[in-house]
Amino acid sequence: MTSLPQSLLTGDNAAFIDALYESWLRDPGSAAPDWAALFAAHGADGIGAGWSPRPAPSTASVFQGGPAPTAPAAGGSVGDSRVVAQRQSAVAQLINAYRVRGHTQAAIDPLNNREIVPHPELQPEFYGLSAAELDEVVSTRPMFGMPPFAPLKDILTRARRAYCGGFGVEFMNIGDIHKKRWLQQRIETLQDGPILRRDEELRALRFLSDAENFERLLHNRFPGTKRFSVEGAETLVPLLDFLLSAVAERGVDEVILGMAHRGRLNVLANILQKPVRQIVEEFQGAHAGAWSRSGDVKYHLGYSSEYACAGGQKVLLSLAFNPSHLEAVDPVVEGRVRARQDRRGPGGPAAVMPLLIHGDAAFAGQGVVTETLNLSQLPGYRTGGTVHVIVNNQIGFTTSPADARSTEYATDVARMLQVPIFHVNGEDVEAVAAVARLAAEWRQTYAEDVVIDMYCYRKHGHNEGDEPSFTQPLLYEAIRAKPTPRAVYAQKMVQKLGHLTQQEVDGVLADSINRLEACLTGDPAPPSLPEGRREVVALWSRFTRGTVHDPVDTSVPREHLQALLRRANTVPEGFSAHRKIERLLQQRMQMVDGEHPVDWAVAEQAAWASLVDEGYGVRLSGQDSGRGTFSHRHAALTDIRTGREHLPLAHLSEGQGRFEVYDSSLSEAAVLGFDYGYGLEAPDHLVMWEAQFGDFANGAQIIFDNFIVSGEQKWARNSGVVMLLPHGYEGQGPEHSSARLERFLQSCAEDNIIVANCTTPASFFHLLRRQARMTVRKPLVVMAPKSLLRHPECVSSLDELASGAFRPVLPEVEAEAAPGVVRRVVFCSGKVYYELRAARRARGEHRVALVRLEQLYPFPADAVRAELGRYGDGVELVWCQEEPRNMGPWPVFDEWFSEAVGRVPRYAGRKVAAAPATGFPELHKAEQAALIDAALSFPG
Repeated sequence: MTSLPQSLLTGDNAAFIDALYESWLRDPGSAAPDWAALFAAHGADGIGAGWSPRPAPSTASVFQGGPAPTAPAAGGSVGDSRVVAQRQSAVAQLINAYRVRGHTQAAIDPLNNREIVPHPELQPEFYGLSAAELDEVVSTRPMFGMPPFAPLKDILTRARRAYCGGFGVEFMNIGDIHKKRWLQQRIETLQDGPILRRDEELRALRFLSDAENFERLLHNRFPGTKRFSVEGAETLVPLLDFLLSAVAERGVDEVILGMAHRGRLNVLANILQKPVRQIVEEFQGAHAGAWSRSGDVKYHLGYSSEYACAGGQKVLLSLAFNPSHLEAVDPVVEGRVRARQDRRGPGGPAAVMPLLIHGDAAFAGQGVVTETLNLSQLPGYRTGGTVHVIVNNQIGFTTSPADARSTEYATDVARMLQVPIFHVNGEDVEAVAAVARLAAEWRQTYAEDVVIDMYCYRKHGHNEGDEPSFTQPLLYEAIRAKPTPRAVYAQKMVQKLGHLTQQEVDGVLADSINRLEACLTGDPAPPSLPEGRREVVALWSRFTRGTVHDPVDTSVPREHLQALLRRANTVPEGFSAHRKIERLLQQRMQMVDGEHPVDWAVAEQAAWASLVDEGYGVRLSGQDSGRGTFSHRHAALTDIRTGREHLPLAHLSEGQGRFEVYDSSLSEAAVLGFDYGYGLEAPDHLVMWEAQFGDFANGAQIIFDNFIVSGEQKWARNSGVVMLLPHGYEGQGPEHSSARLERFLQSCAEDNIIVANCTTPASFFHLLRRQARMTVRKPLVVMAPKSLLRHPECVSSLDELASGAFRPVLPEVEAEAAPGVVRRVVFCSGKVYYELRAARRARGEHRVALVRLEQLYPFPADAVRAELGRYGDGVELVWCQEEPRNMGPWPVFDEWFSEAVGRVPRYAGRKVAAAPATGFPELHKAEQAALIDAALSFPG
């Protein structure tokens, strides 16, 4: 060692080297040979103060490979060197503290209600640095953008400007040092030049003026009417412009936006360019008569347009429809984006971006936010990074932050992702522009989420008819005294910076008013469909021509089906499957060859294989979907030697459709929302979500109620998403018996969804194929089996798959109950059929016919009438179910049967109950035996 590595001549290392050197001076034998040789080579004066710690490579050297600057020589004793080393170590710690804690001192609250308590770790004296040392010249490492050496006070000034100005940033919890340095360089050098050019300042002022004037227009025309205005947060509009322009410069040409109602109308008017006259007419109810569905309130509606960015680029911008459950749209947007990205191929994630706008109370309070964040880097759900913008009104309806969350920031839940979180003052337009551009660059560089928390305020109450001073009198006293964000920015530009003249400011405002008034007169041309949406509309046109009642050919030639199944059950050369899987594949081959009937898993596999072979995509996700909760599916095989995963159905033939199966996170709401969103953009896919057990669907009730069962009526948005919900009473207790079938049936109306409970593999095969091949898209809810997966009688022949069709009603097997002797017809659905059938055989009872409803909704009235008609008018009519009387189909079936056949069936099933099932096995058996007996027994 003849020279000292540059990386060791810094901070605490310098003090350590000084100590070694001092010891070597007293006793040359005390140092290791390498150190002794080094000290001797440099001589008595070569080390010590003369070896002041050298700074780390500058910004240029870190990011461009330039040489490290050297420290100036200095004289002095070993003791002086120790003081210098300690001071330098303290400077490095102080710089680091600003990176970690600087956000606590940032001026981010336009109301100045945020108490800023000086943080001890940001004070020089905390590290032993006195006021007298502020003029000392020290190494500027590790601060970016400074010369190698500068006075300590200059470093402090730079750190405060970087981290304690109009925005603060949390990022030092990021584990990747390269990402942290990337951020440090950009944040610390922002102050070295203007954030906005003059033309950009004028553009921002124009957007602020447009946002303010739009709200005034609605306020004057419709006083007291709900509009959930953006007043107090008008900077959201230029923020979106900054953000969209920045991502467009970096390759994004499509953005799907999700947001709740706060500011939605303003964003529609000023960002998506929805005609203002149309918005005004919607307030007046002018379009209600032309709407054949229920429709929705105006601040829930979506829209698509082509956005003109500052740099001249065009971005296809789509605002998703959204219910009042504020954050429920988050995973829906993510699913839509993923589908668009998948359609584009490898370049999709860089070109299509999700953008979510949240409220502070909702971001902190709604669990679906955390579920959605957790999807961000999972293989089946990642979308290349989401930009989250929080409109931080510092209040939720009437609830103050102190009552709404247990954390300092509304954004603290996002810290789990180790991504940048920017807190920015909504009245500081330059700071807003800076963080928007940093967020855009981060997303496009690292394909990760990023959060912008824009502090602002809400001028009115939760809505314009609400009185906020009932609960927050002091807050709203301060808000009433505030000038608008436009006025604040204009004053800053004119008086403080001198960038604009008052005449220019007045001209921008006048132009905004003139353009707004022009939008309200004349007959504007209807907005044309953006080019980027035409592809989706053309794709959807194939699936909006029919009805759910139209016949669908679901047959597949037997030989072709066998060929597909052979390929699906053959592992590739060199793949080491588990021995039980090898045995399973052999058994499946026997089914394919006709040696054994087809079970549920093979029928499902056959449906998927035939669909991807026809060019349809198939996507399945859920908590254990690859293997299947009940270890029946094995759509994803794992090599026991390498851990490599193989999806046989993804490799059937050239040019086939996509086949994907993903084990999801332990989430229902976010994952189902994601898959629903995916299907909105991919109507040519069979998109399925599978619950681990059917009752898990409870956790996704908002997605069911507000999107799946009502989206067509509210927003004219069809969906073909399939939900597989394991259902059946096997004595597994209240949580693992019922998929709450009654909840879906009670939501059925206007042919909005399809609800099925199949009893044969062939029926399930044709149901799935019908779902994909129909010329209309309707959500499908399937009460999927558990015990029937391996029931010896729940099987079908290959011929039933190849040449059959889906039948909503399966008739009695005449060999067991001929029409001439039947006195009672028992209608049922699902697993209970096999128990009824077994009990009937055991009793030798031929007077009872068992008829299965494979489709519960739309209720197959014609088929029910036809089947009942086979036995004449005098037969008794019974409905048998496993669920309690107040659950399952019965609460609606009494009415539906009455409408279909003119009489109400007798009920055979469990009595009313608060819980879906008992947890005691013996009681379950007794209840099951009783309902079977009630269905089959005759008086006397």
